[in-house]
Amino acid sequence: MKTIYDIQQFLKKMGTIIYIGDRAADLELMEMEIRQIFESNLMDVKDYQMAILLLRQERQRVLEKK
Repeated sequence: MKTIYDIQQFLKKMGTIIYIGDRAADLELMEMEIRQIFESNLMDVKDYQMAILLLRQERQRVLEKK
């Protein structure tokens, strides 16, 4: 996973679509979903770490703009 779009596509493949309308909240929910998927052993460690890193970086950028 290299982009937020990749994470969204992965979540979509797992049956989860997240859209609230607030970008920061969307990213937080995506992080929670990724964590649950990882804890269910449906995702490898490398992808999990990269997804969490990307989501947190993007969330920080969004919060800085506000």
